Amino acid sequence: MYRALLLGSLAAVLQFASLSAQQVPSWGGELPPAPAPPDSLLAIPTVALPAQWPAPPLTQPPAPVRAIYVNAWAFGGRRFDDLVKLAGRTEINAFVVDVKDDTGYLTYRSAVPTAIAIGANSQLRARDVRERLRVLREHGIHPIARIVVARDPLLATRKPGWSVQHVGGGPWRDRMEVAWVDAFNDSVWVYAAELAAEAVRIGFAEVQYDYVRFPDEPERRLALAVFGGRRPGETKRQGVARNLKLLRERTRKLGVPFTIDVFGLTTSATGDMGIGQLWEDLVTTADVVLPMVYPSHYSRGHYNLAHPNSEPYKVIRRAMQDALRRSARLGETAEIRPYLQAFTLGRPRYTPALVREQIRAAEELGIDSWVLWNPRSAYDPAIFRPRQAVVSAAAQDGSRPPQ
Repeated sequence: MYRALLLGSLAAVLQFASLSAQQVPSWGGELPPAPAPPDSLLAIPTVALPAQWPAPPLTQPPAPVRAIYVNAWAFGGRRFDDLVKLAGRTEINAFVVDVKDDTGYLTYRSAVPTAIAIGANSQLRARDVRERLRVLREHGIHPIARIVVARDPLLATRKPGWSVQHVGGGPWRDRMEVAWVDAFNDSVWVYAAELAAEAVRIGFAEVQYDYVRFPDEPERRLALAVFGGRRPGETKRQGVARNLKLLRERTRKLGVPFTIDVFGLTTSATGDMGIGQLWEDLVTTADVVLPMVYPSHYSRGHYNLAHPNSEPYKVIRRAMQDALRRSARLGETAEIRPYLQAFTLGRPRYTPALVREQIRAAEELGIDSWVLWNPRSAYDPAIFRPRQAVVSAAAQDGSRPPQ
């Protein structure tokens, strides 16, 4: 999964050389941002944003949610203003912001004891987080805190008792030589919940947990892994389900939606894929489930497509049909809010038209909420519908306009 792909330009190579997840042929959490990315955002000029205090409260998520992923560097740097301006001109109404990414380091300084003990505050990207969240509120942008759970090499190395261990001693590592914490260990999930509570106190209005799973590694490598937190006879599926309920209980007490990112294949796979994620468990536990249905991550022949990455409309339509069919059998279930591909990985180059094809496929099935993923948080403005056009369309059909 983590094998680097040959891309069509030096810029693309630099963009994806540091990827630690979500590459063909198998699946991972997300594409992490490249270290210290540039602060420019395409051709959008930086503008001074007006400040008003106090900021109006956000009482509920927008309907629908049309979000972009904002990595820690973009959130804490000059690119932040560019992205806020982009949202002001388009249908974007929510940002998914890294609070803890898959390095284990935090975007802003935390007072959570575990974070302090392991040094998670030593690589801060946004020292003025409250000010930036205030700006989002002023501009009607729903702030969602993304917190990575199980792929945390910092926590794994600083608290070895919480980590996946190697049968020969020391921490077990995946194919990228990254240490993981043990998803059977409820302390790992409690730490994520403590960070979530702090994020809500600071001003985030929703919490999105990622890597709520076990490593997706070959059996020969996993045979060398020791999961000390496993209860007698417990399966990976049971371990994930148990700890998702723990997260749900703690997160709902905060008065915000409990949302989780999951493998795209969960919509069609009949088992837990060895990572502990099964669609029926996920959608009956969370408020929102975000399957990462990136066309580049479907193997040749999936859905009878010779090259799924070249067929974004068909991939998203089939994946969402599977998700809706399986959820329909269960009664009341989580909202489905897919992660869609706004990056190029292999061929073809992903243009705004190909991104819109994914959005069209979801919306035709009645799934109007989505999040776009680009690891560098650089989005072509041509992807998005102008805000005025969306407001006008909502007024014509009597629906609620985007907020």
